Amino acid sequence: MQTITILGSTGSIGTNTLDVIARHPDRFDVFALTAATQVELMLAQCRAFSPSYAVMASEPHARQLAERVKAEGLAVQVLSGEQALSEVSSAPDVHVVMAAIVGAAGLAPSLAAARAGKRLLLANKEALVVGGALFMSAVHEGGATLLPIDSEHSAIFQCLPPDASTWRHGIQHIMLTSSGGPFRDAPLNEMASITPDQACAHPNFVMGRKISVDSATMMNKALEVIEARWLFDLAPEQIQVLIHPQQIIHSMVQFHDASVLAQLGTPDMRVPIAYGLSWPERFESGADPLDFRQLAALTFREPDLQRYPGLGLAWETLRAPEGTSAVLNAANEVAVAAFLAGRLRFDQIHAVNHATLSSVQPSNPKSLHDLLALDAQARSFAESVVVRCAV
Repeated sequence: MQTITILGSTGSIGTNTLDVIARHPDRFDVFALTAATQVELMLAQCRAFSPSYAVMASEPHARQLAERVKAEGLAVQVLSGEQALSEVSSAPDVHVVMAAIVGAAGLAPSLAAARAGKRLLLANKEALVVGGALFMSAVHEGGATLLPIDSEHSAIFQCLPPDASTWRHGIQHIMLTSSGGPFRDAPLNEMASITPDQACAHPNFVMGRKISVDSATMMNKALEVIEARWLFDLAPEQIQVLIHPQQIIHSMVQFHDASVLAQLGTPDMRVPIAYGLSWPERFESGADPLDFRQLAALTFREPDLQRYPGLGLAWETLRAPEGTSAVLNAANEVAVAAFLAGRLRFDQIHAVNHATLSSVQPSNPKSLHDLLALDAQARSFAESVVVRCAV
């Protein structure tokens, strides 16, 4: 029996994690669940999984939840705020932490889990995009076990031998696959009129609105390129991206001997989640098995940087001074939020990101405090660009 904290339990990764855990009640005991604002869903999760703690990001939402928990007589202690997130991530009783908070907000509790030596299932790509070397140092110094949960990085991880010394020098490059999002074949002259609801209609997955927009712009893939550089200690030029609409091959590794290893499966996030929870074993995920008899074709093509201009920023930031990827992430979070709020056109998201990267120069951040200060500076500048671009 392992105890688990799920950071971001009401999001798509969090709910899928609970779905997998419910299939293995003899393996996991839920220590803590955390969420931002979804009080009703958190209450339902508290009823179903009886965590010791439930953490809401804001005090008002925590008060609402506490009242409901008390009224129902649930034995759950309700906490709030950033410090509480780090506490339930690093508590001595916790064995496993699922880091599924979207955005830079997930960095601090993920760092706390890493420093406490937890088995850290990383679905929050921004922890590495923003944290980079600082985050990886925390993993190594804390003795944490870092397991990627993004389907692409999980696929790469599954294609590599456990001992890094046996494969690191044998890799020619890795290939991260992408569906291309809902607009992979849309006319370019229609990009300015795309609505938030259209951008959130992912062709293969049901995801949160922010990550769905990132998929539509392929900024999610740009962030995954940066994440892969840190996870697998690769040079930027060793990371490639391919459009693969079917999303059956989740990613591939090509070695110097021309061999290619790929991980295949149905497009269901419960597969990489189950692998992270069960590693180095495997157990039931709840996903449907892949039926090769039903596969008409597997197709691939290079991404068009005119359609996805943000994708190219990944390699630019990796070659730039440390901290540049934190600037990119902050700008993108501001731009996507503005688009979802109707304050920015879809085709202006890249303009905000590019302008912020060009104007906010990092000064060699060495600590979480430095990174958060850089994040705040980038967000402030990005917001000023949004105002100038306002619809």
